[in-house]
Parts: sequence; C-alpha cells; structure tokens
Amino acid sequence: MKIKEEMIGKEVVDVNAMIVGKVKDVEANFESKTIEAFLVGSGGILERLGSSKNDIVIPLRMVVAIGDKIIVKSENQPSD
Repeated sequence: MKIKEEMIGKEVVDVNAMIVGKVKDVEANFESKTIEAFLVGSGGILERLGSSKNDIVIPLRMVVAIGDKIIVKSENQPSD
C-alpha cells in the first residue's frame, strides 16, 4: 500500500505544536481501502531497540490534517 509507505516516519504533532512522535505503522482497512489509525512511537533509545512499550494508537478521527507532518487533536480537545 503506497500510502502506508508515505505515512511511516512522518512526525506527529498536536494542535499546540507539541511533538507526539513518529508514525511507525498504519492500521488500514483493506476492504474499504481506508486508514483507520496510526501507530506512533515516542522516540528515544527504547524505540530504536524495537520496544513498543510507549507506542500509542491514534485513531483517524483524532487527525486534523496530514501534510509534511500529521496534526492531531490534543488530549483535552473534544473529538467530533
């Protein structure tokens, strides 16, 4: 899936410009050909060693915009 390769490695920031992490993987629905969520790693030495302890899943409904970076709603911002 070409979109998956384009998303992996993108930096994820919240609407307040706080860095969340980088996209490690994409959850997709192959039947509908849509992205459902992003698996984001927070970075640091553990991530480089392959640890997924601090990874978070960000559902697509939390995404505000996708461009050079992926912008997501902040924790205290209501979702639609």
